Amino acid sequence: MSALTKRTPIYLAPAMHRALQHKALETSRSVSDLVNDAVRKTLAEDAEDLAAFQERVNEPLVTYECLFKELKVPLNQ
Repeated sequence: MSALTKRTPIYLAPAMHRALQHKALETSRSVSDLVNDAVRKTLAEDAEDLAAFQERVNEPLVTYECLFKELKVPLNQ
């Protein structure tokens, strides 16, 4: 662990903690590494979602009723 890491307590369900410990042993990694990777991936997915929303911010809104009507129209028309 580097000097730049920050220690913080987290509370896990016992089964989750056991699963992480087993995964850490199987992969020769620490529980901290596994948790950091999982959090990093989740934050990256959130950033992608926010970017996608930002790209579409100027698109016109479509009401549920309009969308429903469009879905009811057969594709061959």
